[in-house]
Amino acid sequence: MQRALLDGLALWLVGTIAIRLGGYRLLDPAAVGRTLLLYAAGFAAMALLVPRICASLGFRRTDAFAAAAALMLPTLVLDPFSCLFFTKIFPGADPEAAGIFGGWMLAFCGGAVAGVWARSGREA
Repeated sequence: MQRALLDGLALWLVGTIAIRLGGYRLLDPAAVGRTLLLYAAGFAAMALLVPRICASLGFRRTDAFAAAAALMLPTLVLDPFSCLFFTKIFPGADPEAAGIFGGWMLAFCGGAVAGVWARSGREA
């Protein structure tokens, strides 16, 4: 589980840096349709990626939910602070986009769980 947690921390760090460097431009409070597409894409990406990460780390189906939780933990623990200090962490972003960012992170986590759940159902 430690490896899954470290991988989750690495994913969080890379994602946070990418958003800080310009990805914040995707977070437009006036573009509701684009936000919904962003949420769907994040959900789908994690639904595909997390089961593959769990499998590549050697986790069996019975341990995949725990591994997914470890992968998501850095996002779930650290991104509330990213929302709280949104303008400091993402200085170029519209301050009103903090809620969109928080929702996007929840969509990522939801996709991670759904992907592991779907995989466990196929393997049963």
